[in-house]
Amino acid sequence: MVGRHSKKARGQSRRHARKPSVWSEIRGYLLTVIAVMLVVLLGRTFVFNVYVIPSRSMEDTLQIGDRVFASRLTPRLFALHRGDIIVFKDPADWMEGEQLPTNLMSIIDSNRYLIKRVIGLPGDTVTCKGSGEPITVNGKPIDESAYLKSGVNPSDSPFSVTVTDGNVFVLGDNRSNSRDSRYHLDDGNNGLVPYDDIQGVALFRFWPFTRIGLLN
Repeated sequence: MVGRHSKKARGQSRRHARKPSVWSEIRGYLLTVIAVMLVVLLGRTFVFNVYVIPSRSMEDTLQIGDRVFASRLTPRLFALHRGDIIVFKDPADWMEGEQLPTNLMSIIDSNRYLIKRVIGLPGDTVTCKGSGEPITVNGKPIDESAYLKSGVNPSDSPFSVTVTDGNVFVLGDNRSNSRDSRYHLDDGNNGLVPYDDIQGVALFRFWPFTRIGLLN
């Protein structure tokens, strides 16, 4: 009796110790890949996106080769603020002459984007009298010392724009090398960017490691 029970136990032990089949391993791997892809798809659709900075238009805040996370929750769920750095679709053929941020997830989205800083919100009047003069919003000079590229004027050209509902007025931090709202005042929308074209707010630089940090 003892011998038969012992043999039976050893047989059960061997059955339990069998290695997973090749198909089981492949299936597990595929399920993991699919789960990761779903998380990425859902994340980039509703939560975030990742971009590479290709030009000098946002120096010194952002430099060529920087990688940034952009939250898609703003302005969908959260309000935009002056000073926010936004990624947006080209509103009126601004792309000509401008190097464009690369969407690292472009394998599933072929759109191209621009990145600038919000200076004016709906209802604001944004003005500059020209070289050496500050930019004013609703008649009050704004302090741009925290982000304006060193040695660069707020604007070498004069302008005055009232931001209409559903739009924002944007500028690059490197004003001498940025084709922003100032250069498109005659595009039919006063150089304004529609809210509907905004893809998100750049919040965090994750590359290079020596410059990791929050942007806003």
